[in-house]
Amino acid sequence: MNFRVVLGITGASGQVYGLRTLQVLREIGAEVHLIVSRTAKTTMKVEGIELKEVERMASKVYDEKDLGASVSSGSFYHNGMIIAPCSMKTASSIAYGITNNLISRAADVTLKEGRKLILLVRETPLHSGHLRTLLTLSEMGAVVMPPVPAFYTRPKSVEDIVEYTVLRALAMLGGEIEKIVREKLEEWKGLE
Repeated sequence: MNFRVVLGITGASGQVYGLRTLQVLREIGAEVHLIVSRTAKTTMKVEGIELKEVERMASKVYDEKDLGASVSSGSFYHNGMIIAPCSMKTASSIAYGITNNLISRAADVTLKEGRKLILLVRETPLHSGHLRTLLTLSEMGAVVMPPVPAFYTRPKSVEDIVEYTVLRALAMLGGEIEKIVREKLEEWKGLE
């Protein structure tokens, strides 16, 4: 498959969302360009995820300080960007054009080029400033998708909950990847 995705992982809790997103993308043969923030590296340690394992699965890994990296340019074609998990700090930076690291810069470029940007924003509860930020992102064209579990799917484990959220997020990219991912998602058949 000739499919290229930029994946940002920030310092919010829920590192498993980034890990599973990367795993599914690799399983379907996508080329994954990975940016892991400094705070994500710390959170990974706390949540028991090995950074080397995550980086080993990526096609290319970038330092968040490398603002000259290929993914910082609109001429770097990709099929979309996912930030999973997305901290409120990162969401705010994107919403207000603060491109002080490679994740926010790549996201800014993704939006300006009219490509899909999916944000698995991890914060609760939300105050009015957070809500304004999320509205701004939505108005800019980002897909704001907090990883809220769906229980009608009758998940049997945390892994089931994560899997469903990740597949839904990847389906938001559209195109060929949506077709592949939708085969793994159980479609709602309505009430019987």
